Amino acid sequence: MKKWKYLTMTAVMGSALMLGACGSDSAQNGNNTETNAPASSGQEAADEKLQGSVAGDGSSTVAPIIEAVVEEYAGTQPDVKVSVGVSGTGGGFEKFIAGETDFSNASRNIKDEEKAKLEEAGIDFTELALAYDGLSVVVNPENDWAKDLTVEQLQKIWIEDGTEKKWSDIDPSWPNEKIVYYSPGTDSGTYDYFDEVILDGADLVSSATLSEDDNMLVQGVAGDKNAIGFFGYAYYLENKDKLNIVKVNGVEPTNETIEGGEYTPLSRPLFTYVKNSAMKDNEAAYDFIKFTLENAGDMAEAVGYVRLPEEKYTEGLKTLEGLK
Repeated sequence: MKKWKYLTMTAVMGSALMLGACGSDSAQNGNNTETNAPASSGQEAADEKLQGSVAGDGSSTVAPIIEAVVEEYAGTQPDVKVSVGVSGTGGGFEKFIAGETDFSNASRNIKDEEKAKLEEAGIDFTELALAYDGLSVVVNPENDWAKDLTVEQLQKIWIEDGTEKKWSDIDPSWPNEKIVYYSPGTDSGTYDYFDEVILDGADLVSSATLSEDDNMLVQGVAGDKNAIGFFGYAYYLENKDKLNIVKVNGVEPTNETIEGGEYTPLSRPLFTYVKNSAMKDNEAAYDFIKFTLENAGDMAEAVGYVRLPEEKYTEGLKTLEGLK
């Protein structure tokens, strides 16, 4: 595999991101990654030429991994057209349920109600793990007070209580300045995960700026001394010159603390969900997902996430083979 250099993804909800069929240049037009992507996916008999199309959508957190895979795949199967949208985990599942996609990327486990809708639609699916992420809480570089927050402090900051919160409300020694909030949108699996492990089902502060575009969140926090936000670890690494990361319960997210489970409760796995019938009937879709699993560990590390243990990828490949 060629050495791949990560290019910052600047996908914006509702527009389309197009990737060229060769090289690593990308042009930003929004939330679809498309490539005309032959050689077989990392197999020894790599001279088999494929044609066809593959469609996916889903998590903006998973998107940097998939974008990297799509670029790499273009060098092996240039006659396969791969289109990947970035509608958020929930938005991606909506398209998956509607039968519009072959796979759906997710930064959380599928919900029971989504499973029920897929069953009602007659769509059988399989969950495949791709990598680990540490959901990262970030503040502006000028913020020299909120360096280490407990889960209880995060709850006090982020849960709506009908008041206009100031930093001094969290700790009297902190500035008497209004807190400014940036959060992933409600279709985001990152939002859902934060809701589950931090908010515990309570309402997020109503004054928060919500966006499915993590780059907008980065810009918001980077531009306001009193801002706080959260998103996937890869987006922090790509923008760490603009942001300060916050320790949670004394632990900073790193590859080691995320993989080892020390960074709790904000460590999480990242997934793609595949439509079983597409893996059986669409050779291009099967080949692309196989290539994804074969390369997900390298691509995850290239863009700032944490690879799974190798046996997890082996298990995923065996599971995938059983769908063919």
